[in-house]
Amino acid sequence: MTGHTQNEITIAAPVDLVWDMTNDVANWPQLFSEYASAEILSDEGGKVTFRLTMHPDENGKVWSWVSERSADRRNLRVKARRVETGPFAHMDILWQYEEAPAGTRMVWTQDFAMKPEAPVDDDWMTDNINKNSKVQMALIRDKIEKAATGRRPDPALAD
Repeated sequence: MTGHTQNEITIAAPVDLVWDMTNDVANWPQLFSEYASAEILSDEGGKVTFRLTMHPDENGKVWSWVSERSADRRNLRVKARRVETGPFAHMDILWQYEEAPAGTRMVWTQDFAMKPEAPVDDDWMTDNINKNSKVQMALIRDKIEKAATGRRPDPALAD
C-alpha cells in the first residue's frame, strides 16, 4: 500500500510572487509554521538540497531530514523528494502552479509509503498530511496575499 494526497489553494497574488516566495527554501521557517529551520546544503543547476528541522512535537521530539527540490520555472512545476527518508520508504512531492482568474492556483501532490517499522501506517500519514497541508497552505496564502497587498500601488495616490 502507498499513500497519496493532493491539496490545492488559490492565492490572490501574481504567479511570480507566489513562485518566488514558496521556492525561497531558506525562508520557509517564516512561511510555514512547522519548520524551526531550513539549511541550504547545496544549490546548483536548479536543484536545491536542504535540511529541514521541525519544531519539537508534543513529545518533545525534533524531526529533521534532508530533501531536494528541482524547479522548472518555465512549466511552473517543482519536483521534490526526501533524501533522508526517516520513517518513509519514499516521499515524492510535486508542486504545481497555475495562473487563475483569482490569482495563482498552487497544488501539492505527495506520493509516499511508510516503512514497515514506522510508528504509523500509510492511512494515518495520508490523513495527517491532508490535515496539515490545508493548515500550511492557508498560512502561506495569507502571508503571500499580505505581501502582494504591500506591493500594490495605493489607488488613492493614482492620478
